[in-house]
Formats: sequence, C-alpha cells, structure tokens
Amino acid sequence: MSEENKQVQEEKNQQKTPETPQEVIEDLEAAEEQVSADLEQALQEARRQADEHQEKLLRVMAEMENLRRRTRLDVENAHKFALEKFVNALLPVVDSLEMGIEAARKEGATVETLREGMEMTLKMLIDVLAEFGVARIDPQGEPFDPQRHEAMTMVPSAEHAPNEVIEVIQKGYSLNERLVRPARVIVSKEAE
Repeated sequence: MSEENKQVQEEKNQQKTPETPQEVIEDLEAAEEQVSADLEQALQEARRQADEHQEKLLRVMAEMENLRRRTRLDVENAHKFALEKFVNALLPVVDSLEMGIEAARKEGATVETLREGMEMTLKMLIDVLAEFGVARIDPQGEPFDPQRHEAMTMVPSAEHAPNEVIEVIQKGYSLNERLVRPARVIVSKEAE
C-alpha cells in the first residue's frame, strides 16, 4: 500500500461513525441551548452597559442643568451688582456735597470756603471717575478732532492756528477710551 493510501485509510478510521438521528437531534438541541445561553449572556451584558450609560447620561444632564442654573444666577448677580463698587466709590463724594451744603447754611460761611469745598469735591468725583476708566476730554489749545470734539462755532483768530480749539464750552468724557460725550468747543479759523 502506498503512503497516500495509508493516510486516507487512517483518516477513515479516525472519522466518527455516522450518528443516529436521535444523536443528531440531541447535538442540535445542545447547540441551540449553548447558542441561547450565549445570546442571553450577551443580552444581559448589553443591558448592563445600557443601564450604566443611562446612569452616566442622567448624571451629566443633571450637572449641565446645575451649571446652567449657576451661570444664570451669576449673570443675574453681575447685572444687579455691577455698579456696587462704583456706588461705594461715589458715596464719599455725596458725603462731601452734603457737608458743603451744611457748611453753606452756617453763619460765617464765605464764598471762598464754599468754592474750596466745591473744588475738593469736584476733584474727588473726577478721581472716582478716573478709577473706573472715565477720562475727561479738555482739548483747550489742541487741534480740533471731529472724532472727539463737537464744534459749536468757528471764530476768526489771528492769535491761533486754524482749526485750533480756542475755548471749551463743555468738557467731553470717554469710558475706557470709548467716547461717551464729545467736548463742545469753539474752533479758530483764519482771520479775514
């Protein structure tokens, strides 16, 4: 017998003899039970993961809602109390004005002392405004700037260069370098 034939014969001997129909049915039922058990296990694992993900989702949604609520409250408080520091800085100015009024009512009050008190109070107010980014625009003697000044009239002048601010009628103000009110000025033009 050739080598090939020996191998084929050995393979035939090693092969299981055909099963009976009852054994085939039992094997199929066992395989079905195994598949069913494996599917049930996979389903349980998928449900566990879904429950875990659901719980995480609910937690994240609750955190987001809390964050929205806190942010809304922070914004509301920022709007309500944004001027609190400014108001606290202005209160000494108000106190100074009240003291000036009281001093004016007393006997012996002179125009000079009242003027000094008003000048001090004005300086306090200007300092408070500067602390909060408000700057005065007092362009006396400067070239006219239509972006920061409002010309009320033009006056011929031989003493001043053309387009120079001769007089400031009302000072202007800016807030953090943004114009709030232009300075109202009288501007020179060439003498005729």
